[in-house]
Amino acid sequence: MSTLPELRELELILELGRGHLDVRVACEVSADGKRFPVYQLALGNPDPALPAIGFFGGVHGLERIGTHVLLYFLRSLLTRLTWDKSLHLLLQDVRLVFMPLINPGGMWQSTRSNPQGVDLMRNAPIEAEGKIPFLLGGHRISPRLPWYRGAEGAGMEIENQALCRTVHEELLAHPFSIAVDCHSGFGSRDRIWFPHAHSVHPIDHLADILRLEELFEQTYPNNRYLFEPQSVHYRTHGDIWDYLYLQAQQDKGKVFLPLTLEMGSWLWVKKNPLQLFSRLGMFNPSVEHRLHRVLRRHAVWLDFLMRAASGHDNWLVKGPLRLRMQERAVARWYKP
Repeated sequence: MSTLPELRELELILELGRGHLDVRVACEVSADGKRFPVYQLALGNPDPALPAIGFFGGVHGLERIGTHVLLYFLRSLLTRLTWDKSLHLLLQDVRLVFMPLINPGGMWQSTRSNPQGVDLMRNAPIEAEGKIPFLLGGHRISPRLPWYRGAEGAGMEIENQALCRTVHEELLAHPFSIAVDCHSGFGSRDRIWFPHAHSVHPIDHLADILRLEELFEQTYPNNRYLFEPQSVHYRTHGDIWDYLYLQAQQDKGKVFLPLTLEMGSWLWVKKNPLQLFSRLGMFNPSVEHRLHRVLRRHAVWLDFLMRAASGHDNWLVKGPLRLRMQERAVARWYKP
């Protein structure tokens, strides 16, 4: 059993899901003389003709809350399989993929980066356009500084290679797929970010993002999520989801919607300023009741995405309506 609490909880969930989960170790990483597995889990129908959704977390070792949200949701799903007939029926029509802890070495060391000092969200081979913020946008100066991209020509880190394999094999092989990556550390509102992070140019699937947002607001009208492209705030080199989205674009017959859940951790600090004195306090709720509230709230979002992926044929817009929605989305998110 692992000495890392989040990995220990994940391995307990693997036991709970025995008989339901397809499990493999996507890669192994080393930190401080210890070896940590990076698990890839899947359940539901593997038929490549059906839709799929991937849930990802723990890319930044300091942002433990993303992993906690996914473990909470996954445990809930597996428990429901013991009694919920409707969930069994749903899983006949969709494939679910989980990588809840992509950077266990960084989480063990309580660092944003992986054990090599590389920020995995600045590590893909993609260059930002125009002006980017110093350091924050990604750099190659030194692994001792945050947001380090890695050495020029070194290739992607092993964790990102495993992530890309999973996305290609388990998501991009399907005609429709969604990815949601759970993060924290920016702003006082929960945001749903979508590509691009490297460019201010709208993506081709902007109409689908807008339709998904409207569907969520109609279904859960009291939600507080703010949908927007990451480039509204800043641009970065090496964003892994930009990289995978652009690769998916090579097959025009498929739809791939990569989303980032950016939990507004500044609100937690505002309500409990003592968190500023903790290394993890800027990224994770420290008060127990607030943690429970965060877990419950985002489980609703993840459940919605699972069902939206399964029923995508009922809400994706096509033809002239799609063009009009694309124009509305551009006017909303890309005003001069």
